[in-house]
Amino acid sequence: MDHETMKRRERMSQNNIFLVQKSNDTMSVELVDQEVGTPLKPSNSDDNDKAPLLPLDEGESDVDALPPPVLEPPADTKTQALQLLFGAGGIYASFLYYGSLQEDVFLYESEDGTKFTMAWFLQVLESGANVAFGAAALVIMGLTGNGSGDDANGSSRWWGGTPNLPKKPFLSSGFSQVCSKGFTSLALANGLSFPVATLAKSGKMAPVMIGSLILGGATYGLREYLQVLAIISGTAILSMSKKKSGASESTTLGVVFILLALVMDGITGGVQKRLLADMKSAKVTPQPYDLMTFTNLFMMMFAIIISFSLGEFTKGLSYCAHNAKVFTLIWKFSMCSAVGQSFIFYTVARFDPLVCSTVTTTRKIFSVLLSILFKGHHVPAQGWVGLALAIGGIISEVVNKVQGGRHKMKSKISM
Repeated sequence: MDHETMKRRERMSQNNIFLVQKSNDTMSVELVDQEVGTPLKPSNSDDNDKAPLLPLDEGESDVDALPPPVLEPPADTKTQALQLLFGAGGIYASFLYYGSLQEDVFLYESEDGTKFTMAWFLQVLESGANVAFGAAALVIMGLTGNGSGDDANGSSRWWGGTPNLPKKPFLSSGFSQVCSKGFTSLALANGLSFPVATLAKSGKMAPVMIGSLILGGATYGLREYLQVLAIISGTAILSMSKKKSGASESTTLGVVFILLALVMDGITGGVQKRLLADMKSAKVTPQPYDLMTFTNLFMMMFAIIISFSLGEFTKGLSYCAHNAKVFTLIWKFSMCSAVGQSFIFYTVARFDPLVCSTVTTTRKIFSVLLSILFKGHHVPAQGWVGLALAIGGIISEVVNKVQGGRHKMKSKISM
């Protein structure tokens, strides 16, 4: 193998990862939705007739992916263990703190008794932080010669982004993802408890499955239906048990908003597939930070328009100006989102995307448990049954995904 070929493969290994935010635990590689994320199946996948069922994270931008990334050359066992510890530890730390901060923002109460309810203003700040972080990463990559923005004579430019990257496909992706995150925030602002909202978002496979069954003619196995049913039923039992105990913070409006968020999650899956097709048609291979930057740029633009239209932007600024503590919570929350996504990129570049999806999905379970234990949520016995049922559905989904990944790997090896 000549020197140029080796250099080209090394560059591919660094850059061929795909991610479209997220939900905000929310994200995986390839293409992920901003709430966190499962890898999108490539067009030649054996399971191409099925929509992805494994949600990533909230923040976790909840995903699916482009063609699988070219992984870095295998390291020795000790190095791999340290890399996994670093990547998974970073994801857990970033998004566990992210979830805690998100809950704290909407639990905050000022001296005059008012609460922070400006969900769209919050999306402006969060997506803005991600744009700044992603753009800074692309500039650093360009200046250090690690980006894909080389000019015709081979010299590196200051901007490390992908040349001739089409921007129009990010329009619909940004809109669907900011709506999903915005509706989730509105659910919390209108009294839906964080544990119920987080578990409900784990049921995003339901709208994806319904849309695929109606529009795509997809087929699913009994286990997949039972997994979705377990998550939805468990979440409903937990929510209803809190109402019966008189400790419910959930409201009808909060439930409506979380359902709207799930609908937007279903739409995002189809939008991401179109983005994938558009990139392929343009013969462009975007880098992770390309996708992070431009998805969030359009998310921020839509959030600004919506927040100004509803009068939230000025109200949000005024509230933060008079309540420095909530502004501190918000900027920490926004930075956790951006840093967490970078840890996701790091992990996916070195391990199978399934490893990252498993980490981000199980992170949600710990977020729910930590919220119940440390945020003063009262859960009666019936609620714990519902919680166990929902968590069982999530774990079953992860196990099913892992087994499917191993089966595909064995099939490829035997060929």
